[in-house]
Amino acid sequence: MSRPVPPTYAHWIDGRWHEPAQGHYAIINPATEEIVGHAPEATADDVDAAVRAARAAFDGWSRTAPRDRAAVLDRIADAISARAADLVPLLQAETGATARVASALQLPPAADRFRRYARGAVEPDVVPLPPQPVKASPLAPGGLIGAAAVRRPVGVVGCVTSYNFPLANLAGKVAPALAMGNTVVAKPAPQDPLTCLLLGEIFKEAGLPDGVFNVIGGSGAAAGEALVAHPDVDMISFTGSTAVGKAIASASGRTLKRTLMELGGKGAAIVLPESGGAVLKAAVGAVASTWAFHSGQICTAPTRVLVHRDQYEQVISALAQYAGALTTGDPVDNSTVVGPLISAAQRDRVEAYIAGARAQGARVVTGGERPDLKPGFYVAPTLIADVTPDMTVAQEELFGPVVVALAYDTEDEAVEIANGTPYGLYDYVFSDDAGRAWALAARLRSGNIGINTVQRHPETPFGGFKESGVGRDGGSFGLHAYSELQSVVWPS
Repeated sequence: MSRPVPPTYAHWIDGRWHEPAQGHYAIINPATEEIVGHAPEATADDVDAAVRAARAAFDGWSRTAPRDRAAVLDRIADAISARAADLVPLLQAETGATARVASALQLPPAADRFRRYARGAVEPDVVPLPPQPVKASPLAPGGLIGAAAVRRPVGVVGCVTSYNFPLANLAGKVAPALAMGNTVVAKPAPQDPLTCLLLGEIFKEAGLPDGVFNVIGGSGAAAGEALVAHPDVDMISFTGSTAVGKAIASASGRTLKRTLMELGGKGAAIVLPESGGAVLKAAVGAVASTWAFHSGQICTAPTRVLVHRDQYEQVISALAQYAGALTTGDPVDNSTVVGPLISAAQRDRVEAYIAGARAQGARVVTGGERPDLKPGFYVAPTLIADVTPDMTVAQEELFGPVVVALAYDTEDEAVEIANGTPYGLYDYVFSDDAGRAWALAARLRSGNIGINTVQRHPETPFGGFKESGVGRDGGSFGLHAYSELQSVVWPS
């Protein structure tokens, strides 16, 4: 019996499918190493067509009443949810996510974000300012001057996204951008763009006008570079590695584009010495989420655990036991917790980091060897102990199921270690003393702090310090990110 031919996808530009002049490239299932489908390869002309469509649609969409924009976003959320039976298997196949992650954390958050920003579209966008008496000057007569600060759409927004959560990540950019009246050209990650390419048709069916949302594909950097360089793009919103983020920021600076950058992380989980019982158990479970949640392919993961020397071996033993109980294998199997990494290149990269840690004198407690699983790009849950702050695995983002453990003697030393990387995205503090944890959080150079949990709050501003990013999104802060402030002044 012959297998079905993998489908071929086109760009979505100006409300219709746009066949790529440069052909297609294959998207590989990370678990089976089989072709899921063929994605379009964008040229500079394809990018230009998408940007021109977005620019042409901007005037009409930006002037659409907020309640009407909200209604469209609500219908988009409903349409995404209604297509779950088709979209979830495709998401799972192209990302390699486990069945549980794909069904619960890939698609539903995307629909939720459109619903959230349907409400956001009608949030007040005017900040009234108290009238001020102003003396006459050569500039103008004096008097009582009124003013307001008004949020206006930025314009055409280029959204460049990461491979770990393609649909949810894109929705987190597109929904607030559209809510504020912007138009969008999206460039999904090259490894898994297929579900994102389907969004255009879904959005059109929900009533989004042609040209407001466009999606282009591309296997390398060329399409993204053309998007960033395009003079008619007003803003770039990027999620991905710090190295690529720096290149985008540099290129954006040439035309003074606005940027929103959510970049890499090297999360530290500080376990304070008074932690015990339920708090210590919570710390172990939180750190273990690096292995259990999408195989560590998440920038906010607590990939470094910092433990007081008196409790160090106790925590190492608990983590090793936890890792040993996790099932690595076929992500379609509901018993699987740890699936594959996105590609052979990423698997090889993570393995090279583990080998480098051994060479630098660290102790691989569990994992560290390639699982006997073929096909697929698997890395076993790995715990590396006796790590020092200067080691490469303590400094660089691995983006895989690897936890490194560092011992400390004083709270000051723990803070120094936690802050001692270029990153500052998400750190964690575990303590029986909430006041002490709160005070310690103020010393951490990180955009987000979890105290005794890795759970999130959907309305918090999300972003990083240092090389972990520029700007904030999330909740109403996402509306701020995709708007410009305009001051309006008048005589009272």
